[in-house]
Amino acid sequence: MTAYIIQNENALFYECGFSCDNALFLRFNAHEAYFLTDGRYITEAKENIKNAEIIDAKRDLIKKARDIIKKARLKSVVFDPLEFSVARFGALSKNLSVNFIPKKNFSQIKRAVKTREEIELIESAALIGQKSFEHFAAFLREHGVGKSEKELHYEAQSFMRCGGKNKLSFSPICAVNENAAKPHSSPSEKRLKTGDLLLLDAGVKYCRYCSDRTRTMEINERAEFDDKKRQKFKDLFRQKIYDTVLKAQEAAIKTVKIGVKASDIDKAARDVIEKAGYGKYFIHSTGHGVGLDIHELPVISSKSRAVIEEGMVFTIEPGIYLPNEFGVRIEDMAAIIDGKVKILHENG
Repeated sequence: MTAYIIQNENALFYECGFSCDNALFLRFNAHEAYFLTDGRYITEAKENIKNAEIIDAKRDLIKKARDIIKKARLKSVVFDPLEFSVARFGALSKNLSVNFIPKKNFSQIKRAVKTREEIELIESAALIGQKSFEHFAAFLREHGVGKSEKELHYEAQSFMRCGGKNKLSFSPICAVNENAAKPHSSPSEKRLKTGDLLLLDAGVKYCRYCSDRTRTMEINERAEFDDKKRQKFKDLFRQKIYDTVLKAQEAAIKTVKIGVKASDIDKAARDVIEKAGYGKYFIHSTGHGVGLDIHELPVISSKSRAVIEEGMVFTIEPGIYLPNEFGVRIEDMAAIIDGKVKILHENG
């Protein structure tokens, strides 16, 4: 195997079960690996890492890494150019007779296919997220009307964190009416009224593995993030757009199977929306992988070259965004288990 060096925290965790904000991991072969950090993390590293030699680099990780690479007389070392700044890579490689091989997304490529244990962790995160959505919907029915998006964003974070038990996959998106037409809308002072459309995109982590879910609904006394996704809107145009997005998601999910191109999944969703006349308002890819990072491989897009494999986990999240009016997105995570697609955590 070719030796490699890693510094991204989730990549570190994947390699050895521990990470911190100042560390490097080097693996030379199946039996020789090094975890370099400083004195602040040495004790925890020794408690958690079993597959690498732990070295206190005295806060000069690059110098120590260079020394180890020199001593090993390595001919080549793989690195991810997206992880290292120009300055840090320059300091690492300067005057070393080593061929540093750049491989973008080196760790994410390794992590694109999940083990059964990883999928179980992601599904646990999805279940926690689902229940948090339900609790937030109950809050919206009782106390949501009159709250600003900023206040709703704060409450959404609180429900997802569940009193500090959970970490967030990302900062939730909680958008009302025309702000829901901005896929990554920031919370504003806009206040929620009965009859408004609300989009919530949120997720939590379980044992560091992420979940990701989006629902769009109308605010009324029966408002809920229905797991069957059968929402009812008084406004017929909103209903048409919502039903089109749901149909697009269902078409994409039906396309998922081992051996299919990720671009074909994207096309299945996009064809439905384009046929309805709203193709130019579907302005992002259909999905992305989920794991230790909230955005991983495979990418489910028209340009993706990925082919679906057993063990992959990714989102299916088509949307229609009508500027200055409203937006609709519906998102679930799909996993390939025993050759079949399973939605995490639907109807569960």
